[in-house]
Parts: sequence; structure tokens; C-alpha cells
Amino acid sequence: MIALLAAAGLLATPPACAPVDGVEALWREDLRFIAVGEMHGTVEAPAAFADLVCLALEKGPVTVALEYPAAMQPTFDAFMAEPDADAARAILLAYPYGPFRYHDGRGSEAMMAMFQRFRALHQAGADLKLLASVPDSPRVEGFTQSHAELDRAQLWSAAARATPERRMMIFVGSIHAGKARRVGSAIGLPAAAHFRPEEVLSLYVASDGGEAWNCRDECGPHAITSLGLGDRRGVVIAPEADGAFDGYLAVGPATASPPVSRP
Repeated sequence: MIALLAAAGLLATPPACAPVDGVEALWREDLRFIAVGEMHGTVEAPAAFADLVCLALEKGPVTVALEYPAAMQPTFDAFMAEPDADAARAILLAYPYGPFRYHDGRGSEAMMAMFQRFRALHQAGADLKLLASVPDSPRVEGFTQSHAELDRAQLWSAAARATPERRMMIFVGSIHAGKARRVGSAIGLPAAAHFRPEEVLSLYVASDGGEAWNCRDECGPHAITSLGLGDRRGVVIAPEADGAFDGYLAVGPATASPPVSRP
């Protein structure tokens, strides 16, 4: 049937992948998870992560774990199955809770564009699944964020064990993607630190200054500090001394991405 559809021109051509410098470092056979930690609210970070996913799909099936409530999984599935872009957008925006309602940078137009790119890849035949990976961790007095981080790690682990043939790529805020506890961190062990370091390759999204749309004292564009990578772009392997990150996903100057517009 697939051959007949292809011959009839009814299957879409997969969107072309943009080249990414240094991406070969991600294809190690011993890696179980590829984690990318970002500052929410930029144009460049979701686009760069989508480029990595596109290239990973050339190697085999991929599961993308995203920082959205686990209860959104049926919404994710319906979104990916919808062939029409406008209807798919409406599916995400109809969910009554979460980042597309209460914005912290994860409900940006750039994140919506990333979702739409994933949907287009899936619709074109790529073996791509989305995983809503923020569990509904109970808030219990005396229990810190470290327990919620453990819950996230368990969710990622369960998905990886259920389908070990799939590459797991994780896109979350940088505090969750570190492989070691930062000195003075209030969250304890980040989610990615609950696995053997050899199983995880974790990249920090490095911007060359610019702005991100997020909420601090107030919501809006806020300046980002440059990490000094200059003109470098793509995957830069440069392990940090404390072991938290294996390197950077260098994206250049950051542009703030505002919350999604609604009809």
C-alpha cells in the first residue's frame, strides 16, 4: 500500500534537514539519551533542536520528550495525526492548561513552529513520536523539587525501556538537563543526573547574547548573557568541569519569541 501511495504521489516528501556542525557526536551507540537544555522563549533554540531531530530521523526512529504536562499526551497524539496545519495548531491551543495557556516561554510561536515541523516530518513518513514528559508530581510539604526531577527521570526511563530501539531526544529547561548538581542548586539532582553519565549526552543551548521572552519579575523580552562562543554554530563538545553538560548547542544571537497568538 505504501508503495502504491508513493507511486501515486500521495505521500509527502520529508522536509530537507539543515546541516549542523558537529552533529556526529550525537550518534554514539552507547548513548541512551540526548538532552538539550535551553532558556525558554527564544526563536533559535527550538529551531536548532528541530534540526537535530530531523538529522536523527535519518538514522532511525526517534522519540522526542518535551517539557509539557504528561496529561497532554492524547493532545500530542492527535496533533501529530492531523494532516492540516491550521487544524493541528487549534488542537494544541484548545488544551485548557499548560504552557500554551500560562506562558513561561514554552508557549511561544517558536515552540509552535517546532511542533509543526515535527508534525510535518511525521506526516511525511518519519518515525517520530512526541512524549509529554512532565509528570503530575504531587506537592507535599517538606519534599523538594528533587523528587519531581526523579519523577521526570522515571518517565524518560520508562519510555526508553518500552521502546529501546528508538533514539530518545529530550528538550527541556537547562536546569533539568544537567548531569550533576550545581553548587547551591535548590532542586537537588536534575532529572538527567539520575542516569549513568555515559548514557546521557547533555548540551546547553549557548546564545551569543540577545533576548528571550520569559517571566521573571514580569513577563516579556529579557537580555541573555553571551557565553562567548562567537561565530561558532552547532554541536560543540566541551565538557564542563563539574560534569553537568558535555558541551553546547551554539545558536548565535538570540531573538525573543512571544507567546502564541490566538484567533
